[in-house]
Amino acid sequence: MNSAQLNNLLNTVSKKLGVSPAQLKQDLESGKLESAMKGMKKDDAAKMQQVINNPKMMEKLINAPQAKALYEKLMGGKN
Repeated sequence: MNSAQLNNLLNTVSKKLGVSPAQLKQDLESGKLESAMKGMKKDDAAKMQQVINNPKMMEKLINAPQAKALYEKLMGGKN
Protein backbone atom coordinates (compact mmCIF):
# COMPACT_ATOMS: atom_id res chain seq x y z
CA MET A 1 0.00 0.00 0.00
CA ASN A 2 1.48 3.33 -0.98
CA SER A 3 1.22 6.62 0.91
CA ALA A 4 -1.71 7.94 -1.13
CA GLN A 5 -3.67 4.72 -0.61
CA LEU A 6 -2.96 4.84 3.13
CA ASN A 7 -4.16 8.44 3.32
CA ASN A 8 -7.33 7.57 1.40
CA LEU A 9 -7.98 4.67 3.74
CA LEU A 10 -7.38 6.86 6.82
CA ASN A 11 -9.80 9.46 5.46
CA THR A 12 -12.49 6.90 4.78
CA VAL A 13 -12.16 5.10 8.11
CA SER A 14 -11.98 8.36 10.06
CA LYS A 15 -15.32 9.44 8.56
CA LYS A 16 -16.88 6.13 9.58
CA LEU A 17 -15.54 6.45 13.15
CA GLY A 18 -16.27 10.16 13.49
CA VAL A 19 -12.69 11.28 14.17
CA SER A 20 -10.26 13.35 12.17
CA PRO A 21 -7.78 11.52 9.91
CA ALA A 22 -4.90 13.13 11.82
CA GLN A 23 -6.27 11.93 15.17
CA LEU A 24 -6.89 8.43 13.83
CA LYS A 25 -3.36 8.23 12.43
CA GLN A 26 -1.88 9.52 15.69
CA ASP A 27 -3.92 7.02 17.75
CA LEU A 28 -2.90 4.12 15.52
CA GLU A 29 0.77 5.09 15.43
CA SER A 30 0.94 5.48 19.20
CA GLY A 31 -0.83 2.18 19.83
CA LYS A 32 -3.96 3.79 21.24
CA LEU A 33 -6.32 1.44 19.47
CA GLU A 34 -8.99 1.95 22.10
CA SER A 35 -9.19 5.62 21.13
CA ALA A 36 -9.33 4.76 17.45
CA MET A 37 -12.14 2.28 18.05
CA LYS A 38 -14.25 4.40 20.43
CA GLY A 39 -16.70 5.24 17.64
CA MET A 40 -17.44 1.56 17.01
CA LYS A 41 -20.28 -0.42 18.53
CA LYS A 42 -19.19 -2.13 21.75
CA ASP A 43 -19.51 -5.67 20.30
CA ASP A 44 -17.65 -4.71 17.11
CA ALA A 45 -14.84 -3.10 19.11
CA ALA A 46 -14.52 -6.24 21.27
CA LYS A 47 -14.30 -8.44 18.17
CA MET A 48 -11.72 -6.14 16.61
CA GLN A 49 -9.66 -6.21 19.80
CA GLN A 50 -9.69 -10.03 19.69
CA VAL A 51 -8.32 -9.98 16.16
CA ILE A 52 -5.69 -7.38 17.01
CA ASN A 53 -4.47 -9.45 19.95
CA ASN A 54 -4.05 -12.58 17.83
CA PRO A 55 -1.33 -12.30 15.14
CA LYS A 56 -2.58 -15.37 13.26
CA MET A 57 -6.12 -14.00 13.10
CA MET A 58 -4.79 -10.61 12.00
CA GLU A 59 -2.75 -12.15 9.18
CA LYS A 60 -5.74 -14.22 8.07
CA LEU A 61 -7.95 -11.13 8.12
CA ILE A 62 -5.53 -9.00 6.11
CA ASN A 63 -5.04 -11.69 3.48
CA ALA A 64 -8.71 -12.58 3.11
CA PRO A 65 -10.29 -11.86 -0.26
CA GLN A 66 -13.13 -10.10 1.56
CA ALA A 67 -10.67 -7.67 3.18
CA LYS A 68 -9.16 -6.87 -0.19
CA ALA A 69 -12.63 -6.38 -1.67
CA LEU A 70 -13.61 -4.13 1.24
CA TYR A 71 -10.49 -2.06 0.73
CA GLU A 72 -11.37 -1.65 -2.95
CA LYS A 73 -14.94 -0.68 -2.05
CA LEU A 74 -13.77 1.87 0.53
CA MET A 75 -11.41 3.37 -2.00
CA GLY A 76 -14.14 3.61 -4.60
CA GLY A 77 -12.48 1.11 -6.89
CA LYS A 78 -9.27 3.15 -7.00
CA ASN A 79 -6.05 1.23 -6.69
